[in-house]
Amino acid sequence: MTKIKIDNLNLFYGINHALKDINIEFIPNTISALIGPSGCGKSTLLRSINRMNDLIDNVRIYGKIDIDDKNIYDKDVDEVSVRRHIGMVFQHPNPFPKSIYDNIAYAPLRHGIVSKGDECDNLVETSLQSAALWDEVKDKLHLPGTSLSGGQQQRLCIARTIAVKPRIILMDEPTSSLDPISTEKIEALMLELKRNYTIIIVTHNMQQAARISDYTAFFHHGEMIEYGSTDTIFVNPADKRTEDYITGRFG
Repeated sequence: MTKIKIDNLNLFYGINHALKDINIEFIPNTISALIGPSGCGKSTLLRSINRMNDLIDNVRIYGKIDIDDKNIYDKDVDEVSVRRHIGMVFQHPNPFPKSIYDNIAYAPLRHGIVSKGDECDNLVETSLQSAALWDEVKDKLHLPGTSLSGGQQQRLCIARTIAVKPRIILMDEPTSSLDPISTEKIEALMLELKRNYTIIIVTHNMQQAARISDYTAFFHHGEMIEYGSTDTIFVNPADKRTEDYITGRFG
């Protein structure tokens, strides 16, 4: 029942030891929240799971990340293929400078997932429906993705992620730049999406983590201090540092 298994993961940015002996397992069809103060390694771990850290100079990575029992850092694994199967949603919406339609269709057409015409049209529609955006944009698919509101742009980015049929969706503070109404829509969407995907979210919003996640991991100074069910972490944490962070004593 493990989708992602991380064993003894250590990561260095030059001489900076950013992740220290991380051991954690993520369960399929759940939402796991990574919490902790800024600079503690949450986003670094997220980027390790889809090998985005490979794009950064002077990064050294040791340990294993198994996804469906395959180490994604094995020499026979193509990092571009890893990123295709592990979608990433960033803190600030980043639609392509293309139409709403082409934002969704571009990658599936490029990777040969669909052909132009009805097959592509259907994928665009189902992806936007899955992101709870179809009804709002179905009559203006020719307009630029950047013409949408911030919350709509973020849902467009989620639809774009879904369109390439990933196995996992990573979200790095996906609602931090959004208003409360848009945040509520994104949270409701995440709860729907976990039926089909394993989701890992980095958040500084303790209320958000408590609302939507099944599991929570607390990070501090590059170490994973504690990991367990969200109810346990928030109600009865085993480590005082976790309790102090959740209750706002530091961070």
